[in-house]
Amino acid sequence: MSITREQDMVPFRNRVKEAAVKIGMGIVNQTKLITAASELVRNMFRYAGGGEVLIEVVSKGRESGVRLTFIDKGPGIADLNLAMQDGYSTGRSLGLGLPGTKRLVNEFDLKSTVGQGTTVTILKWKNG
Repeated sequence: MSITREQDMVPFRNRVKEAAVKIGMGIVNQTKLITAASELVRNMFRYAGGGEVLIEVVSKGRESGVRLTFIDKGPGIADLNLAMQDGYSTGRSLGLGLPGTKRLVNEFDLKSTVGQGTTVTILKWKNG
């Protein structure tokens, strides 16, 4: 799903919720997933001007979950360790930040190359 303008964020959140409901994810875990997704899509829009998000329903054994992959071609993150520290922001925002987002999901992977962009993949298990 392409995120190219602010108006794309509401349909994106709805698609994430639909995927979570489809696998029978409870309301608490849905809220954690949608909150994490909202933070990441806002960051992608704010710092990279948008990008692409892949929404997938995945399974491992009897467990199912929703995996979201955020891909942008923005400026990248120069210092990943600093970006993952609580309270760090280059945008003077009061958002969760990357560390807060990581705490809301079961799996969190961040790859970034300065001048090429950033890819963040999160996974929230149905019962996790």
